[in-house]
Amino acid sequence: MTTKFPSHINLPREAREELIELLNTCLATAIDLHWQVKQAHWNIRGRDFISRHELFDEVADHVRKQADEFAERAGALGGYAQGTIRLATQNSELDEYDLAAVNGDDHVRVLVDRVSTYGSTIRAGIERCDELNDPVTSDLLTQVLGVVEQDLWFLESHLYGSAATGREEIAPTSIREERSPSPTA
Repeated sequence: MTTKFPSHINLPREAREELIELLNTCLATAIDLHWQVKQAHWNIRGRDFISRHELFDEVADHVRKQADEFAERAGALGGYAQGTIRLATQNSELDEYDLAAVNGDDHVRVLVDRVSTYGSTIRAGIERCDELNDPVTSDLLTQVLGVVEQDLWFLESHLYGSAATGREEIAPTSIREERSPSPTA
């Protein structure tokens, strides 16, 4: 049973229980992501250090605030927010941080992967909230997803088509876009 507190929100108990579980998964993933982003923030070195160091701090701050929103919505539904570090590591959707990441591009690649996974978790949550007829949680997740996707864009922008590296970064297979052949002169 995931509900622990009274709630008069007009949703069936079974729906509230599933929503609380969903929110706790988002909470765990957000807590894990926050600390993974801080891992990159503390350990980044190399080209573009200061801009990436500051970007990582901004992303971590966004995710920390999102975790709080997930926990508070779970509480409003009568749930118990499961937000300790140990619970987060048990329930997170993320892989462990790649400790081999040292230079800036490596950290950015790891974070792009983690933020993308986090976004997928939230998007799936939106779909489930809609099925459970909970527009409030759906709206919360939709607002969070907008910030997550903007953060993902900022992170990806440090890799894709970089003139400094003289190469184009390859996107993960799941998000690779079809490329049309170059026109010939």
